[in-house]
Amino acid sequence: MSAVLEIEKLVKRYNDGTLALNGINITIEQGEFVAIIGPSGAGKSTLLRCINRLVDSTEGHIDFLGDNVEKSDKKALRHIRAKIGMIFQHYNLVERASVLENVLHGRLGYMNSISGVFNKYKEEDKKDAISWLKKLGLENEIYKRADELSGGQKQRVGVCRALAQNPNLILADEPIASLDPRSSDVVMNSIYTNCKEFNIACLVNLHQVEIAQQYATRIIGIKSGEVVFDGKISELSSSLINDIYEGKEEEMEQKALS
Repeated sequence: MSAVLEIEKLVKRYNDGTLALNGINITIEQGEFVAIIGPSGAGKSTLLRCINRLVDSTEGHIDFLGDNVEKSDKKALRHIRAKIGMIFQHYNLVERASVLENVLHGRLGYMNSISGVFNKYKEEDKKDAISWLKKLGLENEIYKRADELSGGQKQRVGVCRALAQNPNLILADEPIASLDPRSSDVVMNSIYTNCKEFNIACLVNLHQVEIAQQYATRIIGIKSGEVVFDGKISELSSSLINDIYEGKEEEMEQKALS
C-alpha cells in the first residue's frame, strides 16, 4: 500500500481563539477504511474540512498524493479536490436540481469553467452517473428533483456524487447522523462496499462507536483536538472508549455557564 494522505502536526485555531486541532499526525494508505470517533466538538469535522481546505489550517502540513494542500494555488487546489470525494451530514445537494444533475456535479472539477457553468457534461459522464445511481438502488429516482427524496435517498445521491469523481479519497462527515437505523445501514454499506471494490481510501467521522467497529479497518479517536487512539478495532477497549468520551459534557456545561 502507498500513502494517499499524510498529515503532520496539524493545528487549527479559529479567530475567536478556539483550538480545534492541536498537533494532529495521521497517515492514510490507499484502500484503508478509517473511522474517526470522538465527542461533539472534538475537532472531527474541522479535520476533514482542513484536508480539502474548506477551512484553512493554522499550522502543520497536509500532503495528498504528493501535493501540498495548504500551499496549493487555486488551480492546484481544484485538481486536488477533484480527487477527494466529500459526503456531508446534511447532503449538500442542489434541491431544485434533478438527482442525475446532482451526481454529475461530482465531475465539475474535471471540466473547464465554461462547460461547468452551462452544465455541458460528456455523455460518458452521464452514463457513469446513471450507472452509479442504479448500483445504489436509485434507478427510479434519476430524474426526480432532489427535494422529492427521503433523507436516506439524498445521502445515497451524495455517495454517488462522491464516487462519480473517481476519487482516491472519500471524506464522509457524519454521513448517517440524520438517518434512521435502516437508512444508516444502507448508506454505510454503500460507502464501504464501493470503497473496498474500487480500492478507495475513506476517512469517515462517526458518532456511533458500534458502527465504526462494524465497518472500519482502523479507528482513530479524537478528544479536544488531539489524537488519543489510533489502532485496530481489537485494540479499542471499553476503557479507551470511555476515556475518549468522558469529561466532554461537563466541559461544555462549564463553558455555557462561564
